[in-house]
Amino acid sequence: MEIERELKKVTLGHEFGAGAACLKCKDKCEGFELHFWRKICRNCKCGLTEHDVAMNSEENKKVGKLFEDTKYTGLIAKLKTDGIPSYQGNMVTITLPIPKDVPMKTVTYEWAPPVANKYLAVRYIELLPPEKRPVVGTEGAAYRRQQMARQLPEHDQDPSRCHELSPAEVKLMQQYVRKYKDEALGVGDVMLPEEMALVQAGGLGGSSVGVGGAPSAGGSCHQCQQPMRKGEPAVYAERAGYDKMWHPACFVCCTCNELLVDMIYFWKKGKMYCGRHYGDSEKPRCGGCDELIFSNEYTQAEGQNWHLKHFCCFECDCILAGETYVMENDKPVCKPCYMTNYAVKCSSCQNAVEPEAQRVSYGDYHWHAEPQCFKCSGCSKCLIGQRFMAVKNFLFCSVECKKKIMA
Repeated sequence: MEIERELKKVTLGHEFGAGAACLKCKDKCEGFELHFWRKICRNCKCGLTEHDVAMNSEENKKVGKLFEDTKYTGLIAKLKTDGIPSYQGNMVTITLPIPKDVPMKTVTYEWAPPVANKYLAVRYIELLPPEKRPVVGTEGAAYRRQQMARQLPEHDQDPSRCHELSPAEVKLMQQYVRKYKDEALGVGDVMLPEEMALVQAGGLGGSSVGVGGAPSAGGSCHQCQQPMRKGEPAVYAERAGYDKMWHPACFVCCTCNELLVDMIYFWKKGKMYCGRHYGDSEKPRCGGCDELIFSNEYTQAEGQNWHLKHFCCFECDCILAGETYVMENDKPVCKPCYMTNYAVKCSSCQNAVEPEAQRVSYGDYHWHAEPQCFKCSGCSKCLIGQRFMAVKNFLFCSVECKKKIMA
């Protein structure tokens, strides 16, 4: 029964999003089909987030697991149906202040800072770049979902989402997850700098919202070093210490410089990371499966790290150790697949140009750098190292030869 249950779990995981249209490739993709370990579509090689898949419930479960057994359990709830912790997300609808004779207008945010003061929540979002504001149905909401998938890979925290980990690797991963939950993981707090000053002084009076945006005394953004404005919200990070603050748009990962999704951060040695790049600072990441490597044995090639079993052809998955391969779009491809899918054709002999062969290119046309191919179309003179004229796929050594063919 246990084996059947595990097989069912794997099947359901690979059925998720099956057949969804690719938003990038359109009709060129037959529909989403998850590669069994690459975390991309078998058909078009795009990721799950580039397909028309509703990710909300899956993303909420992922973040719920991230916050499980931490001080942030108040942001999650366990569903009665399966007991899986799910992130609450804090979607809010806010009525905007408008003149009396204008119909009421409301705005729904997929996420807003979980603060009691609605002014702070709205003002925080207003201080973000317009294209990153998580208003439902906008590019800002799409940006948030993309960053949720990018910054917080589920395979960085859940061994069951990884490809064939050994028991030793599972144990090391569990230790890694426990470490970042204890030492690095945090969620930003939004407060007015003047209110934080009162808290640090030992007491908090009534909430006061400044007018005019005058600089606050002695406070500057930890990221841009520009002064904070009185009456404007700032982001604080407990792990960093409440003596540091950030403008809402400056609360970003030190590596990718992207806005930290839902203010979820990882603090390490004085630097702020998103989940992905915190992981990269701790462990090598496989260029094939995108997972962190917990094995002592792995290979390095083309400036990337690889599980030994994952240094494979991007097209056919054959192992490339000791084999000839070509890098295409930063992905290794075996020679047969290169010849079939990527090799250019010689404009003279019409055969594919092998990756190790010398060639001459002119615009969109290519030739083998051989006397029998790179030659004058009029007199067959070899043009290697010679001056030539090119007209589409024709080569000429002189105007006279050109007139013979093009007349």
